Amino acid sequence: MAVLTYHVVPAKVLAADVKSGPAPTVNGKTLTLKVDADGVMVNNAKVIATDLVGSNGVIHVVDTVILP
Repeated sequence: MAVLTYHVVPAKVLAADVKSGPAPTVNGKTLTLKVDADGVMVNNAKVIATDLVGSNGVIHVVDTVILP
């Protein structure tokens, strides 16, 4: 469960609102976001799809599992 909750932030964040810097997760750890001309990185994972809106939040797809 820790790996899953490490992928979740306690807010509804759209791609246009993402900025470089730390992002706290629901499991109490912190992700590092990097936004540049090449796109968005979450730790060492590249964001490959954005703004998949669901009834309980927004999904942004990364190309690899992020380990805490």
